[in-house]
Amino acid sequence: MIYGPGMLELGVTFDYAQLVIDNEIARMVNKVIEGIPVNDETLAVDLIKEVGSSGQFVTKEHTYKHFKEQSQSKLIDRRMREAWLEKGGTDLTTRAYEEAIHILETHKPDPLPDGAQEKIRKIVEEAEIEYGLKK
Repeated sequence: MIYGPGMLELGVTFDYAQLVIDNEIARMVNKVIEGIPVNDETLAVDLIKEVGSSGQFVTKEHTYKHFKEQSQSKLIDRRMREAWLEKGGTDLTTRAYEEAIHILETHKPDPLPDGAQEKIRKIVEEAEIEYGLKK
């Protein structure tokens, strides 16, 4: 578990854009921890022999089939500067705020299972009594 997503200033401040950035970093770390599968399919030795040292892999079916298995960032922009500028040249913080706003405006959480709300309310009320917040 990663402690403190979205926290700034030793946890005194919480920032939605920082939460989105931290989530992206955690996804990337998890992808690294998964490791890279090494097998006949992923090594693609036959394709390497076919393409040779002066060919390209971009148009090959194998590349199309597997390229999305690598980390796909929603926030990190790896385009060349010219293409990045043509698309607005936004920095990571701006993209993170835009994504956070999008999530806040559009996310529809799954409803709680039947009875869950009552169980949560009971736990809160018991804690309030235990800690002297409610009699």
